[in-house]
Amino acid sequence: MTTPAVDSPSSSHRSSPREAPRRRRVGRWLLLSLAVLVLAGAGTGYWLYSGLDGNIKGVDIDEAIGGDRPEKLPTSGQNVLVLGSDSRAGDNAGLNTGKVAGARSDTALVMHIPEGRTEAVAVSIPRDTLVSRPECTRPDGSTMAPAERVMFNSVYAQAGPACVVKTVEKMSGVRMDHYVEIDFAGFKDLVDAIGGVTVTVDRDIRDTSSGLDLTAGTHRLDGTESLQFVRTRHGVGDGSDLGRIGLQQQFMVALLSEIKKQDLLGSPTKTYRIADTLTAALTTDSELASLTALADFGRSLNGVDPAGMETIMLPVAYDAIDPNRVVAAEPQASALWEAIRNDTEIPESAKKSPANGGTS
Repeated sequence: MTTPAVDSPSSSHRSSPREAPRRRRVGRWLLLSLAVLVLAGAGTGYWLYSGLDGNIKGVDIDEAIGGDRPEKLPTSGQNVLVLGSDSRAGDNAGLNTGKVAGARSDTALVMHIPEGRTEAVAVSIPRDTLVSRPECTRPDGSTMAPAERVMFNSVYAQAGPACVVKTVEKMSGVRMDHYVEIDFAGFKDLVDAIGGVTVTVDRDIRDTSSGLDLTAGTHRLDGTESLQFVRTRHGVGDGSDLGRIGLQQQFMVALLSEIKKQDLLGSPTKTYRIADTLTAALTTDSELASLTALADFGRSLNGVDPAGMETIMLPVAYDAIDPNRVVAAEPQASALWEAIRNDTEIPESAKKSPANGGTS
């Protein structure tokens, strides 16, 4: 291992056979969050329900994008774009450890739930990926012209969440059924609400940019430290965003383990506190922007086996012009998106990334 107990770009599939299934379960946090909402909505009074329902913010993705979208195929399953945003406004202002103003989509996952909903795949899109941004309508109604070689995580700041959805749809040809966003302040509060998360690292991690300073060993992270952990990049591997993706995957597994250990779903009071924190941090597409809609969607996922969740990084290669950026690697990326689009098994060759030395 060349990095501290994480899936570094060069070692993401060198772990033991017992660790591999854990890594494939990193997407369970979203399913479990939806389950929390289901139970909270079912077990509380109307005023509690109304409070949770009013927390959720909605974005009319269909209205903003219009008809310029990929066709929804009858056997394409469900596709959800999940973003972690690092807005520098409001409660997030004090959490900004970087020097960039505005907001960025710091984490991006395309979650594909195949027809029949017994398994799922999550595709991580590196934030430093150069993409073609299509023409978009900003939240204020103005139009933004298309542009080439735009860094993926800047699209959110430049034109808002609907443009991120449109950009992902253009680059993948995959129709997004839903959009879910959680902001950094909400992430911090969620970790604090459950009393912290335990992680183990094999080597010291010191990142003056994020503020993370961990010695090798096991640590109990509070919300602020957890945020530093999932945001750090300079203290891991080659300092690129690819190493950060491994940290995020490791942390989501640890978060799930903490939730299971505490049996949060068995405590109505704690369940409500977690649900209140989570819904306050959520922005979704307008179709999901209610507790009832989220609960219905959560129930529809009951058949998904979390053990079957597989996480894949979009195959990328370092850009020939700017080695600090990456671009989608071909033909691997096209093969990956085609498999998701047609709801077929993803070939192993489509999971290999040149920027990772040819590994998944």
